Amino acid sequence: MTAPRVTPGTWGDTGLLPQLAARIGGRASRTSPMALFRVLGRHRSLFLVWLPFSGRLLRGSALSHDVELVIIRVAHLRGCDYELDHHRARARRAGVDPDAVAAGNASGERDRALLDATDALIRDRDMDDATWAALRAHFTERAAIELCFLAGHYDLLATTIATLRIPRDV
Repeated sequence: MTAPRVTPGTWGDTGLLPQLAARIGGRASRTSPMALFRVLGRHRSLFLVWLPFSGRLLRGSALSHDVELVIIRVAHLRGCDYELDHHRARARRAGVDPDAVAAGNASGERDRALLDATDALIRDRDMDDATWAALRAHFTERAAIELCFLAGHYDLLATTIATLRIPRDV
């Protein structure tokens, strides 16, 4: 593993909220406190607006359990082991087989539409009309909008994790 470009911050570097979020996230993932939060927390003002946005995408989503399907697919496409580490168990709890999703296997037309749409967003940064129509056959307009944000957000996180060389949590 390459040395981190930005090391996880201490309480003094980040303040209280990133450290608490890191500990809670680590417990939920059964890992050490999350380095992601302790690194991003070094930019306190950005962390304070990012955390609620990120949390909103995970909970109360129009996509419900499909959130984990999308996250696993993005993490796989981007080769982001950090995201995979933290979302495999969540995916299983949501009834999503992370290995099948990573392989691109869908359990039905609905999942196929979601995987194809996610693939297009990551690969092309767009969707053709046929992919959009297939997605909309199964998802509301609100959910389709949210998919764009969710896939884009986890793509952004994968980029940030890779660029800053954030170490995996153990």
